[in-house]
Parts: sequence; structure tokens; C-alpha cells
Amino acid sequence: MNQDNTTGPIPFTIDLTFEEARRRAEVVAALGPDWDPVAALRGEDEAYALLYSDLDAEQQRTYDLLVAAGVLPGEGPGREAAH
Repeated sequence: MNQDNTTGPIPFTIDLTFEEARRRAEVVAALGPDWDPVAALRGEDEAYALLYSDLDAEQQRTYDLLVAAGVLPGEGPGREAAH
């Protein structure tokens, strides 16, 4: 019989750095050689502009209120919500 006199949990650590690097490499590989990140971002900007285009007056007021409150991102490059 092995008598161990430890009185608490045994520390257990895992370094996930390698796994995260592998995961990211797999994502980029899955995107393929034809993936263009600049075109993807441009497409997102176009979709965002289309989503909030042609709003009626009430919708525009609501949109402006949500942007001012930081719920929705404003216009311009690097848009992101404040919250």
C-alpha cells in the first residue's frame, strides 16, 4: 500500500498554446488558398451598409439611438459597438 501524505488537490496544468496554434492553422487551411481577407472585410462592410440602408424616419431614429448608446457600431472603418 502506498501512503501519500498530500492534503490537498494536486496541481494540474495544461498549456494550450500548441493546440491553439494548430487550430488556427487548420482554420486558415480550411479557408483555402483563394480566400481573400480584404475582400471578405469589404463584403462585410457592404452587407452592413445594405442592412441599415433605406430606413424610414422611425427606424433611423431607433438606429441613431442604438448607435449613440453603443449597442450598435457607428459608421466608418473599424466600427465596433461600445459595449
